[in-house]
Amino acid sequence: VQLQASGGGLVQAGGSLRLSCAASGRAFSMYAMGWFRQAPGKEREIMAAISARGGSEYYADSVKGRFTISRDNAKNTGYLQMNMLKPEDTAVYYCAARSGLPQVDKGAYAYWGQGTLVTVSS
Repeated sequence: VQLQASGGGLVQAGGSLRLSCAASGRAFSMYAMGWFRQAPGKEREIMAAISARGGSEYYADSVKGRFTISRDNAKNTGYLQMNMLKPEDTAVYYCAARSGLPQVDKGAYAYWGQGTLVTVSS
C-alpha cells in the first residue's frame, strides 16, 4: 500500500488542522494505521493509531483529548483531526500502515507516507 499525507501548514496556537492520509494499492481496509510525528532533533513518536475497521483507537498522552484519529475505508483515506494546537506540536507528521493490530512501535509499521509539516506559532 502507498500512502500520501497532506494537510499540514502554519497555524496559530489554539488553532486546528486536519491531516489526511490517502492510500492506494492494496485494500486500505486491511491495514491498521498510525500517525507519528518527528520534531527536529527528536525521535519519531506515535501520536495515534486506529485498527483496520476503526473499532479500536490509541492516543499518546500528549495529544489525548486534542487529537482524533479516524478513517474512511470507502475513500481509502485516514485522518488526524488536531485541535487546540500548541507550539510543541510543531513537527513533521507521518502516516503509516501495517497488517494486523495497531502498534505503538514505529518499527512495526511497514508502510509510510512522505510526511507533512505542521508548524504552530505562539
